[in-house]
Amino acid sequence: MTRTDLRAALRDFPQAVGIVTATGPDGPVGVTVSSFTSASMDPPLVVVWIGEGASAWPVLRTSPLFAVHLLDAGQTALSDLFARTGSDRFGPGTHWQSDVDGVPHLLDAPLRLRCRTTRRIAVGDHVALVGEPLEIQHAEGASPLVRFQGRYTSVA
Repeated sequence: MTRTDLRAALRDFPQAVGIVTATGPDGPVGVTVSSFTSASMDPPLVVVWIGEGASAWPVLRTSPLFAVHLLDAGQTALSDLFARTGSDRFGPGTHWQSDVDGVPHLLDAPLRLRCRTTRRIAVGDHVALVGEPLEIQHAEGASPLVRFQGRYTSVA
């Protein structure tokens, strides 16, 4: 089996689209992800997979805190912005603010989990970033943005 075979098979199973953010010495960083899940309910833990080549990885590799934002169906442009290398992710068009610890929060995301990093587990070319949710903000009734067969879609 090849990488292409695996990617083609997994395209048929929808994944939630989110953005992971943190702050480093040079300011906020963020990256679009489509591999996020709960890991444990007792204790509460979540996992997001970050490619080691992601522009945000150097900060996430050492950051004690991060935030996961799951997106609404109307936020494809925001997802694309955070997926593009070299884009001004925290520019004037992005509604965000830092919390008391400097973690950037995307104000329009219907679900935000502010997390303390508990582990980083290297697996192949990705790292499982495990976090303990410290705070959750959830707007009920969202229509979640997902990737399915290589495109954006919604579950409603």
